[in-house]
Amino acid sequence: MANEHPAGGEHAVFWRDRDLGNLELLHANYIRHRFVPHIHDGFAIGVIEAGAEQFDYRHARHVAPMGSVVVINPGEPHTGSAATDGGWRYRMLYPASELLQDAASQLADRPHGIPFFPEPVIDDATLAHEIAQLHRALERSDDRLERESRLLLAFGRLVQRHAEACPIILPTPTHDDQAIQRVRSLLHDRYNERVTLAELAEGAGFSPFHLLRLFHARVGLPPHAYLTQVRVHRAKELLAHGLAVAKVAALVGFTDQSHLTRHFKRIVGVPPGVYRAARA
Repeated sequence: MANEHPAGGEHAVFWRDRDLGNLELLHANYIRHRFVPHIHDGFAIGVIEAGAEQFDYRHARHVAPMGSVVVINPGEPHTGSAATDGGWRYRMLYPASELLQDAASQLADRPHGIPFFPEPVIDDATLAHEIAQLHRALERSDDRLERESRLLLAFGRLVQRHAEACPIILPTPTHDDQAIQRVRSLLHDRYNERVTLAELAEGAGFSPFHLLRLFHARVGLPPHAYLTQVRVHRAKELLAHGLAVAKVAALVGFTDQSHLTRHFKRIVGVPPGVYRAARA
């Protein structure tokens, strides 16, 4: 694990569990820290231990008080900040979609799609206790059987009690959807380059203004913020392999190390050096 103890009473502990597919975990107390709009490839699941967190998600403002469970579905833009003067303390897990899909499949005793959770703030004391106990076991226990068992039981209860009963059927992609996907692919392919709005608009076949409006409506972030997200995700991959922060900043397209650090902490919750130290 790795620790961060900045001034002002804020602290964060970040680590990965290699036995569970490099599952990422965070235990943090934030007061002034604010997460900018960002997206996770997998789920973000946690429990509020003290205070309250507020966040924008799916076109609404939500408040998660002490004792509540927070669940963010993959690919959904969201923010995060204190809802009280004292901030909030929470335990978060960031499982890949496949982990929740596996739990859903085992519950149904048949192949199941990725579950969808309609409510981002859940009032379920039993579930909150199980997630907190799971998180503590992943933080402290060397018993792999215990960690695996608690993980499956907690995720199974979450899916059983709070997932949509029926899998979500995605609509057939429209011409606009296909154009936005081309732009997203271009940003993923050229994340370390200085891409212009004109190039993106040409790739989509739209005017720059129409592209900006449509991209934000479909993705939930403007193109420049999405590119920053892509760069940070790529930086996480490189840092997990032990590359130096300054080198990673150059490789993923940030101006310098401080530029990477600023954006990285606003999205991940800890600086890149802390994330890099947690790879073991």
